[in-house]
Amino acid sequence: MFYVGIDIAKNGHGIGILDDSGELAGAPLRIPNSTDGVLSLLRRFDQLAITPDNAVLGMEATGHYWLALYSQLVARGFGVKVLNPILTDAYRSMTVRKVKTDPVDAVVIARVLRLGEYKESPVAEESTLALRQLCRFRSYQVDLCSDLKRKSIALLDQIFPEYASLFSDLFGVTSRELLLHCTTPEDLAAISTRKLAALLDKASKGRFGLDKARQIKDVAASSLGITVAADAFVFQLRQMLEQIAFVEDRVDDLDREIAAYMERSGSFITTIPGIGAVLGAVILGEIGDISRFPDGARLVAYAGLDASVSQSGEFEASRMHMSKRGSPYLRRALYLAASVAVLHDPEQAAFYQRLKARGKHHSVAVGAVARKLCFIVFAVLSENRPFERRATATVEPSASG
Repeated sequence: MFYVGIDIAKNGHGIGILDDSGELAGAPLRIPNSTDGVLSLLRRFDQLAITPDNAVLGMEATGHYWLALYSQLVARGFGVKVLNPILTDAYRSMTVRKVKTDPVDAVVIARVLRLGEYKESPVAEESTLALRQLCRFRSYQVDLCSDLKRKSIALLDQIFPEYASLFSDLFGVTSRELLLHCTTPEDLAAISTRKLAALLDKASKGRFGLDKARQIKDVAASSLGITVAADAFVFQLRQMLEQIAFVEDRVDDLDREIAAYMERSGSFITTIPGIGAVLGAVILGEIGDISRFPDGARLVAYAGLDASVSQSGEFEASRMHMSKRGSPYLRRALYLAASVAVLHDPEQAAFYQRLKARGKHHSVAVGAVARKLCFIVFAVLSENRPFERRATATVEPSASG
């Protein structure tokens, strides 16, 4: 049996190979992170007669750099163990002093494999990995859009500070169309009331017309907007409005792609009140194989929704907060699902109100609902059946805060 340790890095990987007796099978080597690097590793395997049947391969889950080599080796039939770097670091600290090189680290990983005292990091199936990638990218796009909106409001407050009083949604279709055509109070003063009314009527599909046009022109006439370097501010605002529209279109594309994956998955997670296709996709992508969690409490801990305890000596804090360990994407999805559930699910709404009646803050009460949802998610995914209300389906979590 051969034990192949692979130390992952951005530009190249260290390789250390041990035989069954624990001796080095040839000198450690370094391969580039490229197709040529994979081929050179396979040539070394051929020289040593290493095959998928007589070798155990292992690498650390280092950032995202491990995935390309991992997929190449798995495609060739090799079983690859993805190890938690915390474990290999602990072994390294006991055996290697002040030495940090790719070959040495690769040999350390090979020795951990040979000892067999390791726990594999879970590797998501292809569909789960795809969902995770799409959902995390969606989260990035949504956050980007929110940031652009905040910056747009800051600019608008300087260009036309009274504008916020004219529309309940500054980035709705009508408001955005108006700002693209008439960004400053001076623009609105220059356009005729009739032409402005026609623009509003078309953009709002008949909701706004002449009365709204008059109101807007009246407000614009007495605006305290800036007059210095106004062109630069207007240019920025229009650019940002166009960016917002572009990003929102991309989010819509992502939602359709995510919905298609969810339909193929056949998951029952969307039968849980508060969880739609997008939030369900985030939760599935972050959890992966539900069987790796022995119970709902472990899933709660993975989401970082369990309570952390502050204690030192004889002092113990009287208030506990979310530990916020684990996946922030999963925690955010469950919190958003809980926020929806308390509005639309009578059972969760009643639970939320009981906590509020006990003096709990809104965020604490929603956090408790999120923990409760986590137990429900565990039950639905573990049993692979639709959600149904059962008196003993979940353990009602406590709310501390």
